[in-house]
Amino acid sequence: MTKSSDAKTPRRATSPAELTRAALVRAALKLFGRQGFDGTSTREIAAEAGANIGSIAYHFGGKEGLRAAAADFIVETIQAVAGQALNEQAATAGDPEAARAQLFAALERMVGFVVASPQAGEIVQFVLRELSHPTAALDRIYDGVFEPAHRRLCLLWEQATGEPAESERTRLTVFTLIGQVIYFRIGREAVVRRMGWPDIGAAEAAKVVAATTDNLGAMLAARKGAGMKGPRQ
Repeated sequence: MTKSSDAKTPRRATSPAELTRAALVRAALKLFGRQGFDGTSTREIAAEAGANIGSIAYHFGGKEGLRAAAADFIVETIQAVAGQALNEQAATAGDPEAARAQLFAALERMVGFVVASPQAGEIVQFVLRELSHPTAALDRIYDGVFEPAHRRLCLLWEQATGEPAESERTRLTVFTLIGQVIYFRIGREAVVRRMGWPDIGAAEAAKVVAATTDNLGAMLAARKGAGMKGPRQ
């Protein structure tokens, strides 16, 4: 079963102005991801958010500022989801077993958010467009989430296996761990068709957790010898 993060979630908007701003960011995230930045008009964003078109200039200075705000929303959201799993690594220093447990916990939380959370679909679509055509928004996401999260996972891998965190092999291994989770989101339609699932809900996500953590256990065992077992084995 997937676990929900206990990390602090992004602060909720309360005033009418904050609510309008938040609605515009969510609308932009959805439409930029679905239609692209150039293919989305400010009028469409305002209509999706139920806001006056002038509120975009008022809150963000224009469409480009709104894209930056959408990127910042992604950073804040993912930091909140991943924070607990990745910020506890100091306690694992010198304890390979604890580091391995943290890797399993981090992978499970990734699946719970990336695969099972409806919100993740909009985030992944937005990020994929940025990766295809990088802008300053991608810089914000990379600096705020991608690089620090990847570095922390690499350090956990070092603590778990003894392999240097910044070695090429470790960095590629961590990308492999992340990539297998991301596929279940970007290849979602193919997965549900091939698996015969109506959708990917909690029960299906739990099966994805089992498969991905089995893979992690096998990777750890390959590094340290057949005697190393993951918690699910």
